[in-house]
Amino acid sequence: MSARQRLRLVLVLGSLIAIGPLTIDMYLPALPAIALDLHTTSAAVQLTLTGTLAGLALGQLLIGPLSDAVGRRLPLLAGIALHILASVLCVLAPNIAVIGVLRVLQGLGVAAASVVAMAVVRDLFSGAAFARLFSRLMLVMGAAPILAPTLGSGLLRWSDWRGVFAALAVFGVLLVTVAVFGLAETLPPDRRRHGGVATILRDYRALLRDRTFVGLVLVAGLAMAALFAYVSGSSFVFQQRYGLDEQQFGLAFGAGAVGLIGATQWNVRLLRRYSPQRILVTALGVGAAAGLVLVTFAATGFGGLAAILASLWVVLAAAGLALPNAPALALSRHGEAAGTAAALLGAVQFGVGAVAAPLVGVLGTGSMAMAAVVAGGMLAAMAVLLTVVGPARLTDVEASAVAVAAH
Repeated sequence: MSARQRLRLVLVLGSLIAIGPLTIDMYLPALPAIALDLHTTSAAVQLTLTGTLAGLALGQLLIGPLSDAVGRRLPLLAGIALHILASVLCVLAPNIAVIGVLRVLQGLGVAAASVVAMAVVRDLFSGAAFARLFSRLMLVMGAAPILAPTLGSGLLRWSDWRGVFAALAVFGVLLVTVAVFGLAETLPPDRRRHGGVATILRDYRALLRDRTFVGLVLVAGLAMAALFAYVSGSSFVFQQRYGLDEQQFGLAFGAGAVGLIGATQWNVRLLRRYSPQRILVTALGVGAAAGLVLVTFAATGFGGLAAILASLWVVLAAAGLALPNAPALALSRHGEAAGTAAALLGAVQFGVGAVAAPLVGVLGTGSMAMAAVVAGGMLAAMAVLLTVVGPARLTDVEASAVAVAAH
């Protein structure tokens, strides 16, 4: 694959992956306004985020095996169409309960783009090559968390929160066009999985019996939980606790995303000198330590908003190093069922995130609640890496990934 073809692939797949962060993050500045307009609580509004993440998790479990059976393009196009429909209906939603249901449907639609993009990368790459390309993908999709709250804040200047969902519908239409004309089928008929439900269950059973795979998937999920705790709680912490307006919140949120994106691009350089295993262990260690510092600042109030932002920046940067490498090591073990493996990976990531998001609200939506869940996610990821996976198994995973990549 030439450099130009690789760049085109990164842009197309990055666009597909970006719809997830846009759907999740673009309405964050509007959460307090939604609660006020629909006469509901902040916890109820945060549950709409949980609904999106739950839809993402469930959708990937269904769409992953389907894409292994019928190819990548058909499930992708159907999923984006569902997302467009749900976005349009959100514009017309009369209450928070209806929005919650529609956000689940949005998540189901977004799941198709997420799992297909990951499966396409695994169809074409493995091991360190996968990690490098996925780091580049995170540059493209990382622009979405930076731009989404800012775009949402801009829309709120001339529209109410319903305009955010109208914009998501328009983006879905553009994405269908990109998928139709920019993405070829990467799973030929002779490599597709057949056998119906029995084959799907057999594939999931084989994945769940692989302790190393399960451990690495849990590591990725817990790191993602820390990220979604920040996503869920930041709008309330920054706006209600520290008095930022919607535009200032977009800038503060974007600063954290810069740390995440910068780390993913640094990961490409690090992979030239260090193994994915070593980077993953170091990143989680730094992220866990920064999480504890974040809890200290939140509990004492020392340093104010600047201290909270600085420690969050380090945690997000650590997540930016962990998130490309844990999936790369996990998926290198199961190329024969890439869609199913990517689906289970994505389902765990967004499923754990779906639990973390409302947990911040349950604990009180304050800075301490957000800090505790963020730090807990990073500490738990480190613990799982050391106890469930273990250094010896990581070495074996890395050796097999290099062998696969060589072929």
